[in-house]
Amino acid sequence: MALAIVLILMVIGSVIFHFWSPWWFTELASNWGAMDTTILITFWVTGFVFIAVNLFIAYCVIKFRHRPDRTAAYEPENSKLEAWLTGLTGLGVIAMLTPGLIVYTDFINVPDDAVIIEAVGQQWQWSYRYPGLDGALGKADNRNVTFDNPLGIDPDDPWGQDDIVVTGAAAHIELDQPIKFNLRSKDVLHDFYVSQFRAKMDVVPGLVSYFWMTPTRLGSFEVMCAELCGVGHYNMRSEVVVDSREDYQAWLSQQTTFAESQGKPAPVGNLIERGAQLAQQHGCIACHSLDGNRGVGPSWKGMYGRTEQLADGSTVTADDAYLRESITDPGAKLVEGYPPVMAAYPMGSDDLDALVAYFKTL
Repeated sequence: MALAIVLILMVIGSVIFHFWSPWWFTELASNWGAMDTTILITFWVTGFVFIAVNLFIAYCVIKFRHRPDRTAAYEPENSKLEAWLTGLTGLGVIAMLTPGLIVYTDFINVPDDAVIIEAVGQQWQWSYRYPGLDGALGKADNRNVTFDNPLGIDPDDPWGQDDIVVTGAAAHIELDQPIKFNLRSKDVLHDFYVSQFRAKMDVVPGLVSYFWMTPTRLGSFEVMCAELCGVGHYNMRSEVVVDSREDYQAWLSQQTTFAESQGKPAPVGNLIERGAQLAQQHGCIACHSLDGNRGVGPSWKGMYGRTEQLADGSTVTADDAYLRESITDPGAKLVEGYPPVMAAYPMGSDDLDALVAYFKTL
């Protein structure tokens, strides 16, 4: 009897929690409300089964509880019951699968007027590539990746010369304009996810996956990696900004094409500003905090000039030489307590000077 009461209370509590739960969908910001509807239908079908099964068990516990004058009945076959169970189960499966198949059919059919934007994942940042005036993305290959060509655009492909590369900054898209996100990884498995867009997709090394959506609200929305991709996974974040048509065109006109980035002279001017720009552009902030908090790597706050305890038991002063070596050969001197996960950055002398100048201000 106690078990039956527990089951009934569990069902009642679950139903109450469903309707008054503080955890629910984030506000929708795209055309994929059909995904919410599909999930709700699944909730209702599985919820009905959950309630029916548990109440039936509670009923059986009460109705057929042990009594001295009762004996067990053995009934190996019940065709009528089997027919009802098979039919109801089939209806439940159809009710759950049909909406999903309808949504998936729409999900894989990209509108002809969709604008293609590439999102590239790497440990632990997102970068973006936009087509230029020709409206097409050029060829790209991870084997072409260099410090000056972070997305591996083919330098010999004429279609890629006017491509726009955005690293270390937010992606911008236009309101009410269908967008196809081509997804590519430079290292391991990632997942491009914006909760307000609902649509998400794995980013698989060696493949180009995609999804499409139409933004329906202006605003800035957080991009997260929804697939465990290493120790800095929690910090692999970016933003997608939905602009009006005028604001989007204004932002786009300010961006630099791939050809311009390859042909422009070395940056001059304020070294500190250049160092901050480089740190943001190459995703350094994803692993090194600026406020003293522990991250994947040591915090940059107060780093210059302090004494670091190394993994081999020795110590080193974080001076210019050490910092430059740590950027170009991060495995040479590992700080104790931090994993050896940083990739080498073969920067030129000017960029190294800019980063060290930036470090000194922190």
